Amino acid sequence: MSTRLADVTAPPRPRPPAEADFGRVRQEVDAALGEFLDAQARDPADRCLPPLVGVLREFVRGGKRLRPLFCYCGWLAAGGDPSGGPVARAGAALELFHSFALIHDDVMDSSDTRRGRPTVHRQLAARYQGDDEPSAARFGVNAAILLGDLCLAWADEMLLTAGLGEDDLRRASPVLHAMRSEVMAGQYLDLAGEWTEDVLDRSWRALRLKTAGYTVERPLQIGAALAGGTPALLRWCSAYGRPLGEAFQLRDDLLGVFGEPGTTGKSVLDDLREGKQTVLMALTWRRAGPRQRAVIRELHGAPGLDEDGAARLRDVITATGAEDVVGELIEARAREARGALDSAGLPAVARRAFAELVHQAIRRTR
Repeated sequence: MSTRLADVTAPPRPRPPAEADFGRVRQEVDAALGEFLDAQARDPADRCLPPLVGVLREFVRGGKRLRPLFCYCGWLAAGGDPSGGPVARAGAALELFHSFALIHDDVMDSSDTRRGRPTVHRQLAARYQGDDEPSAARFGVNAAILLGDLCLAWADEMLLTAGLGEDDLRRASPVLHAMRSEVMAGQYLDLAGEWTEDVLDRSWRALRLKTAGYTVERPLQIGAALAGGTPALLRWCSAYGRPLGEAFQLRDDLLGVFGEPGTTGKSVLDDLREGKQTVLMALTWRRAGPRQRAVIRELHGAPGLDEDGAARLRDVITATGAEDVVGELIEARAREARGALDSAGLPAVARRAFAELVHQAIRRTR
């Protein structure tokens, strides 16, 4: 049964009409990140840290800032001031948490590129003082793990210094803690840490925990909680955010195999070389015949997979109809999110912002 938010949330304080300006929100998040990293470089715990801050500054450049945008929209849904205020810095803290997750994910996946640039562990390996390539690679991985840990610690520091009240932080803390635990569980499942014959079930669970929850649902709830949103509003954030987050990741799975590297900034070989058990590949396996499964066994997860092998795998994915099924799932999840939006008594500015985010999440090309 749909929840009518107009019945369960306190009416927002009267204020002049305003529009959500996503460009401005991104700029404010970028500015908050820049100021924070400048401060870390000016007054470091040790002089070894400023060069790492420089690596991180380059890494965070060019991100889509989806999590801060969803956090801002949750803030709007609870009647928060469209001008934003401290929610931009809270969103920047989420971006640092996202950086932690990406840096560690690239280490675990042995990825070479991220956003069209070398991954952090590759950049740090190139800074190793010596000619021993295995030692340089090991140094890059270990240093990247530490830099990811710093991002996790700094995300807390940024949130605690965002100018939020104690009550705001108390309301948001349970959601923040849940998000962090879910990301770790999702990453473990993504590594096939749980043995199961039902690979499709594990793929769905990893998708929901690792990406859908922490990309859309939880940032929405954090923003709503920071603006004093009721438990009913936070439940609505789940009704809207979960299907949209699933659509976002399903789209990402397609881009990881069929996207344009010049646009996505990531090789279309990485997911296939790693043998990543996405919903797309789990559906392909389930629908494949014996000869097609032989191709998947031979090539999916092959470290030396080349473009010809990837093309053979793409042919199998397309021939089984899995690519089309994932496209249909994306549209179905988007309809579910729009249906939740249609049933909600949101402030007009929030409704328009939420509708725009549905479009951005499922039509994206990177």
